[in-house]
Amino acid sequence: MTEKVVIIGSGPAGWTSAIYAARAELNPLVIEGAITEDNRQKGTLPLGQLALTTEVENFPGFPAGDMGAYLDSSIEKSKRQYMAPHGKEGVSGPELMELMRQQALNFGTRIKTDDVVDVDLSTRPFKLKTLSGEEIEAHSLIIATGARANYLGLESEDRYKNNGVSACAVCDGALPRFRGKPLVVVGGGDSAMEEATYLAKFGSTVYIVHRRDEFRASRIMAERALANEKIQVKWNSGIDEVLGSDSAGVTGVRIRSTTDEGQTEELECAGYFAAIGHTPNTDFLKGQLETNDKGYVKWTVGGRTNTSVEGVFAAGDVADDNYRQAITAAGTGCMAALDAERWLAANGIE
Repeated sequence: MTEKVVIIGSGPAGWTSAIYAARAELNPLVIEGAITEDNRQKGTLPLGQLALTTEVENFPGFPAGDMGAYLDSSIEKSKRQYMAPHGKEGVSGPELMELMRQQALNFGTRIKTDDVVDVDLSTRPFKLKTLSGEEIEAHSLIIATGARANYLGLESEDRYKNNGVSACAVCDGALPRFRGKPLVVVGGGDSAMEEATYLAKFGSTVYIVHRRDEFRASRIMAERALANEKIQVKWNSGIDEVLGSDSAGVTGVRIRSTTDEGQTEELECAGYFAAIGHTPNTDFLKGQLETNDKGYVKWTVGGRTNTSVEGVFAAGDVADDNYRQAITAAGTGCMAALDAERWLAANGIE
């Protein structure tokens, strides 16, 4: 059987695409990703980056409140039993993603817990091969594989992820654990300047740790950060280790001079924000779709999710190097499903 639409990816973009495609009776198939150690290390397990966060305060419709009863009635018991007891803070990232997944299932979405490792976009229908060896044909594809945050690769970074270590100031900066506390941002590009400037609204002091003696950021972004009295720069310095404990999370960082290897300094902080870029998850495409200079899939039609190959659409962070928010990913997921539905109809595929 040739699928009408296959959705690759299982973050907010993927599940929103699935909800809309299923309601349009396209009988979508979502390939949500495999549960492997390699995917865990890369941060590409099923449910996307949002499943790696704690509280989600900026997704509309989920204000602070006890979500426990709602989750009990909405999520199947086999999955609900693994969720932590719910407090009063609102919805967490994993909970929100499970709710999206369940909503897609409720409308008839089919799901494979597998990775797409190879695609052939030169043939009609498109051909996909999964990690388990299954071969799938599809008339249309929605690429919603997201982008993973880059980290330095320190063991201590991994240890304190979601416990003071983050790669998204807009997602996490306003959380209570960071308010009125010193914070650290690692990086020297525009993203680092944006993160530091945003975090200055909440933290007592924001340290930018940068390996060189000048920023790579655009002049206007660098000047804005340097002019902020709450931002201090640690020039010619790299992160040696993230400090903390399992109970308290991040309590500081140890930095090491890049010009004098023996010189170290400890900075007290409640949060560590990596701002050294993201990598779109496009390896499996093997260059068959046009991308921008950062490797993100290009939208080729203004205001649409079309890509450089007819019948292939892209949604979420895999094609968005600007916003990278759950709500914008969900929005483009909706757009991709509608674009795919209209393309299928225009080509007489029912």
